[in-house]
Amino acid sequence: MFDEADLPDDVLERATMLEGILVDAATGGSSDAAAYEFLRRDFIQRDDLKALLPTFVRSYRNLSAFWGWIKFAASTYAERRKIISEAFTPLMDHLEGRKNAPGDAEMSDALETFDAEGVHVVWNKALSRRTSDPEGAITIARTLLETVCKRILDERAVPYNDTEDLPKLYATTAKALNLAPSQHSEEPIKAILGGAMNLVNGIGTLRNRLSDAHGRGGKLPVRPSPRHASLAVNIAGAVATFLVETHRT
Repeated sequence: MFDEADLPDDVLERATMLEGILVDAATGGSSDAAAYEFLRRDFIQRDDLKALLPTFVRSYRNLSAFWGWIKFAASTYAERRKIISEAFTPLMDHLEGRKNAPGDAEMSDALETFDAEGVHVVWNKALSRRTSDPEGAITIARTLLETVCKRILDERAVPYNDTEDLPKLYATTAKALNLAPSQHSEEPIKAILGGAMNLVNGIGTLRNRLSDAHGRGGKLPVRPSPRHASLAVNIAGAVATFLVETHRT
């Protein structure tokens, strides 16, 4: 009997299991129809992965329907395995390679339209990954803020070092935009601006300790959950939007 608790948590392992179920179904092996239907729904609901699914997975909701197609698509087991393997290649390549540079495409979007709308595009993309790839979402959150800070400093001709960490970059940017707590005397404003600075510092710490950007030491590495990713992404999106809108005002 199918039990969701028996499924792996890792999305790459789930994709591998899904492919294996289809190979079994196509080559006379035992197959788990319930697991296939659950995994299919899981991937269909992931906005960042749905388009990478094989067409036959998106088309056929159960293994009976898939079998009705694959038995005529190829007559031999070897041909069927090849069809399935090649169809899963885009998804597998994406999942296996996503941690090399998780924010590159998203950051190019932000630089293409450097305004609140451009930030929101990246923000939404990061949010769509918070469940399937929490580590990558946290890295995008950090990279979004770094990109926005550097772009603002470039446009305002404020010097900075490329090796500076996020807290330092943010502090320099805040000062350039008159957003540093020390530049204001009203206590409520100082408190809000100081809180924003603390939140940015927190994202840097969260990213360094939990995300995929640095190797983890120790015997029990901590992996981020979707709620960690949601927190980091929402903070980064809100602060980045605030910076861009202030810069453009």
